[in-house]
Amino acid sequence: MYNANKPNPDDLPSSAQLIRSTIIAVLAAIVILITIILPAEYGIDPTRIGRLIGLAEMGEIKTQLAEEAEEDRLRGLQNQTPANAEDKSSSWFDRLPSLFISTAHAHGSGGHGPGTGVNDEVVFTLEPGQGIEIKLVMLEGAVADFIWFAEGGKVNFDLHGDGSGQKISYEKGRSVEGQKGTLTAAFTGNHGWFWRNRNSQPVTITLVVSGEFSEIKRFD
Repeated sequence: MYNANKPNPDDLPSSAQLIRSTIIAVLAAIVILITIILPAEYGIDPTRIGRLIGLAEMGEIKTQLAEEAEEDRLRGLQNQTPANAEDKSSSWFDRLPSLFISTAHAHGSGGHGPGTGVNDEVVFTLEPGQGIEIKLVMLEGAVADFIWFAEGGKVNFDLHGDGSGQKISYEKGRSVEGQKGTLTAAFTGNHGWFWRNRNSQPVTITLVVSGEFSEIKRFD
């Protein structure tokens, strides 16, 4: 019969050591939860560490996508026919020339200071579920007028900025057919839009911008 060697009692951890190890493990789990899991999964970052290492933005995107999906499910976008969506977006298309003329006229009056008069137009198509980000490279305090509209359906958007170690959200919208406004850069960096198509058909977005920016960047 095989007899196992009994461990030496001196080699076994004491109750105090076990308690201490348990407390250390619990504290480590709490630290991981607060600094990694919450920022990466839910965008909750009480320590700001998650934002410094890029996890908070990941969590914010995940949360935003989950909210969009739930809102779209409840709203029942399938009830909106493609024909109705086309009619509404066409109204924006018809209004675009007059809207852009008023924007250009405002710049021509010199209301926004030096560096104005830069105009650009971007047109792209989003497939169902696809998202895209378009940003203007702007200096702090720079101003740009913009007009955008969606043809073929409404879209979700997030107007935000990042750069110089900062981030900002200017405005968000759900199921929007278009927007006109003025963007003033809160700091030097990239400022612009993220759009997502939650329709069951492709949507074409036209963006017209005029003002103080040096470059337009596209992130698919």
